[in-house]
Amino acid sequence: MNTDQARFNMVEQQIRPWDVLDPEVLSLLFEVKREDFVPAAYQSLAFADIEIPLAHGQRMMTPKMEARIVQEVTPQSADRVLDVGTGSGYLAALLARKSRHVTTVELHADLADAARARLARAGMTNVTVTQGDAACAQAAAVGSDAYDVIVLGGSTPMLPPRFLELLAPGGRLFAVVGDAPVMVGCLYEKDRDGSLVRAEIFDTVLAPLVNCLEPQRFAF
Repeated sequence: MNTDQARFNMVEQQIRPWDVLDPEVLSLLFEVKREDFVPAAYQSLAFADIEIPLAHGQRMMTPKMEARIVQEVTPQSADRVLDVGTGSGYLAALLARKSRHVTTVELHADLADAARARLARAGMTNVTVTQGDAACAQAAAVGSDAYDVIVLGGSTPMLPPRFLELLAPGGRLFAVVGDAPVMVGCLYEKDRDGSLVRAEIFDTVLAPLVNCLEPQRFAF
């Protein structure tokens, strides 16, 4: 496979048409090698418009979803980032190239170990991979300090309020909220005075975070 051509095709045929037009984000996709974060068995699919399987039934997001998330949260060089659901580590790598430090939390220890090794090989020295259950933002997994950017790597029927509490003034949070088949990619922004603005960016379907917060449901 001609990886350079495949990467170019991924950007031009998948990512640009999904309204990812920020030149810095597009450039990032050429700098951070996606194939370095794909399991060996799926190397031939590294640039395909699919969710690539990982262990424990988890999946890498599609390239266009990963790129769109980075564009929406606009990480800056001084930002502290929380990435919930490390998976392969690729999204954490993209965020790390644009920010000061990324804390990424993975439920499964073997996935965390594999992502940690991939990030080290890629030279990402500003990423901390921790193992824990961060789906509901428990302090034991995500700490208690504020973050400038928070990204949830899986969907949640409802956003746990604790994530919004962890968002620093001026911060941005991306989450896919809802139940299949009706889910929405949402961007939450916290003003300097602490008020929140929620924007619905696009419709999508994304596998839920394990142990995510469930609303009270009626049984008939």
